[in-house]
Amino acid sequence: MSNRKAITVVVYHSGYGHTQRMAEAVAEGAGGPLYAIDANGNLSDDGWAALDAADAIIFGSPTYMGGPSWQFKKFADTSSKAWFTNKWQDKVFGGFTNSASFNGDKLNTLEDFVLLAGQHGGLWVSLGMKPANVKASKRDDANRMGSYIAPMAQSDADAAPSEMSVGDLETARVYGERVARVAQRLASAQAA
Repeated sequence: MSNRKAITVVVYHSGYGHTQRMAEAVAEGAGGPLYAIDANGNLSDDGWAALDAADAIIFGSPTYMGGPSWQFKKFADTSSKAWFTNKWQDKVFGGFTNSASFNGDKLNTLEDFVLLAGQHGGLWVSLGMKPANVKASKRDDANRMGSYIAPMAQSDADAAPSEMSVGDLETARVYGERVARVAQRLASAQAA
């Protein structure tokens, strides 16, 4: 039986720094590396290699105009090279998003991530956290957005990344832990 630690990689695009802050929280929870998709929609060769070698991949993008940023979409389209050779088959997947509006159609972005994971033959990990949806709930409570698929965050359009809800960031961190834990369980079961 192998004691190999499963590797969880976070790949994301951030336009204004809010999604980057969320990505950092996810990566902290997952205990894995973080790779940014640049402003031109490109990922470094090291990033592609890390994704190919990972046990779990967590996608991140802001929600713009009801879906992932075009930079993330370019990354997703480029991932067809991995799709052709089943490089990501049976990997564990997750994702997260942020937008300025409370709703902002963030669900569409998460659904795009689920579909991308499915196209690669992957296994999606849900948030696994109840929502903070009672009268006593506050802005800084975990899962205040009430998502079940994966973490969502809301950042006011005129707020700096440092002003993000600590509850949104904690939701992201806990989710990173969950995805990494599921990946580890699967890796350990395969090694047994």
